[in-house]
Amino acid sequence: MRLSGMFTSLLACALAFSAAAAEPAPQFQVPVTYYKLPNGLRVSLSRDATAPLAVVAVYYNIGFRIEPRDRTGFAHLFEHMMFQGSANLGKMELIKLVESNGGVLNGSTRFDFTNYFEVVPANRLETFLWAEADRMRGLAITQDNLTNQQGVVGNEVKVNVLNQPYGGFPWLDMPQFANKNWYNAHNFYGDLKDIDAATLDDVKAFFKTFYAPNNAALAVVGDFDEAQTKQWIEKYFGGIPAQTLPDRPDLTEPKQEKEQTFNKVDKLVKKPALAFAYHVPERGTPEHYATVLLDQILLQGSDSLLNLELVKRRGFTDSVDGGINLLGNAFNYSGPMLWMANLIHDPSVKPEDILAATDWVIAQVQAAPVSQAMLDRALVKFRSGFYSELTQFGGVGRADYLASLALFNDNPGLINNIEANLRKVTPALVQSVAKEYFRKSNRTVLTIQPGEGETPKSKAGEKGEPR
Repeated sequence: MRLSGMFTSLLACALAFSAAAAEPAPQFQVPVTYYKLPNGLRVSLSRDATAPLAVVAVYYNIGFRIEPRDRTGFAHLFEHMMFQGSANLGKMELIKLVESNGGVLNGSTRFDFTNYFEVVPANRLETFLWAEADRMRGLAITQDNLTNQQGVVGNEVKVNVLNQPYGGFPWLDMPQFANKNWYNAHNFYGDLKDIDAATLDDVKAFFKTFYAPNNAALAVVGDFDEAQTKQWIEKYFGGIPAQTLPDRPDLTEPKQEKEQTFNKVDKLVKKPALAFAYHVPERGTPEHYATVLLDQILLQGSDSLLNLELVKRRGFTDSVDGGINLLGNAFNYSGPMLWMANLIHDPSVKPEDILAATDWVIAQVQAAPVSQAMLDRALVKFRSGFYSELTQFGGVGRADYLASLALFNDNPGLINNIEANLRKVTPALVQSVAKEYFRKSNRTVLTIQPGEGETPKSKAGEKGEPR
């Protein structure tokens, strides 16, 4: 069955949803209270009394995208340093404090932020507001802690990338091949030599510069009294001084006008792999919202067009994965971004056949507008994932949206505009975006080949050989 038949089949399936989609269901509104402290700290509060839990999330506006040029992996290294103790909590004591109260915690480094969060019983909220303020005010920066975490991060790179089959594919590899601006294209996990070269003075300067209240957002989600919580936030965070922030570097990418193809040899894999990526429109634009729904149509779910063609019809692979911003979601970044798809396939399958089938699928959405029924179905699929995210881990997903939108847009209330903006997307706009952004000349292709010889990418993040 050719894709025109698949479109017809999908249309029939979508009719089951169309009646409900034609009459928009009442939208759930996330309660948001937003304000700033005099020192610049952005604060988002969102009450949810569903369970007696509270989420405390602190996001710093420093990710691996803008880390120092000669210190790749530094933002990630510093994330580890933030768990080594503060003025009033010794090494590992924050972790013990959370766990002894039945809570969970974590942190991560992304393109444009580094975040830390705790999910704790609601009656312990004050304790963890104090704890987060304590490490914002004064981190325990010692040579012993730095040396220890350099070893930890170095081992993490070895385990997750250098000694891992398909290590770094495609989430670490593809940005380095597809992008031209160093800030978007460097090895953000870190070259081992850069991680080892970090000094105590580097760490102190990085902390003072970027871990300041005027470069941070605090989100509190859960079962709490708003007036009391505001008092605690002022009490613990209000006295932390603001810092002078450096100018943000130019992150713009030149428009790609020619397809790029690269090959990487991986001695640890048994099967070849393929990934392809397209630069996407600026976040928050109408074209971006169209891309979010186009992602649902092309890639997300068993009914997606690429899954139907590459998996079910052609049998090239058993799954096709990917999306916008593989290290987060389509809204928690600030800068150039890629839409990626990736798959592992048998040696008998040729990459050029996979790409030809992909081109044929994309050509269909470029040649004519998708049906309104298909667009409605894409929105249903997005809403299912979006509202699941908002309830994730007691509210961590909601806190992520609030803190990210506070950092990047100074407006966490935009969380309540996401669905409305998606509903404005028309089939004609989807077609326009497919033609402009999913063109071959805007594509980067990366193939992974098994091999016993010296790999063209012997270190995490070093560019492979172009083909």
